[in-house]
Amino acid sequence: MIKRDRAARLAWSAGCAFYLAHVAAAFEFRHSWSHAAAYAETARQTLDVFGVDWGGGLYFNYLFTLIWTADAVYWWLAGLDRYRARSRWVARPVQWFFAFMFFNATIVFGSGTAQWLGAASILVLTLLAASRSRRFRVRSSEIRTR
Repeated sequence: MIKRDRAARLAWSAGCAFYLAHVAAAFEFRHSWSHAAAYAETARQTLDVFGVDWGGGLYFNYLFTLIWTADAVYWWLAGLDRYRARSRWVARPVQWFFAFMFFNATIVFGSGTAQWLGAASILVLTLLAASRSRRFRVRSSEIRTR
């Protein structure tokens, strides 16, 4: 379990680092480090997809960046056991928000291959989560009956 937790923490941190590099590259090469340019581009994409000229979705991206970075840093500072023991009231909203952002990035605003890979990833993760949830309920009921 410890080996798997360490591997998961490394993968999570590497994913966060790659995401931060993606954000930096987008701001450097696409938006010239301008919030206004990023907001305008987000508004244009939202207009194309939903017919609404609104760039406020950019703030969801800022929040996503803050949460992922804070979560990765907390995992290293708190340690494996404390991170695993964190409240479900903290862990679940983070996971749902990440799923929401991933869905929007790949399926709603993505195109071509990204949409197909996003849909396949979401399907696999949904099935995995359902399987884990079912196993957890079975184990919990076994423990209660002992």
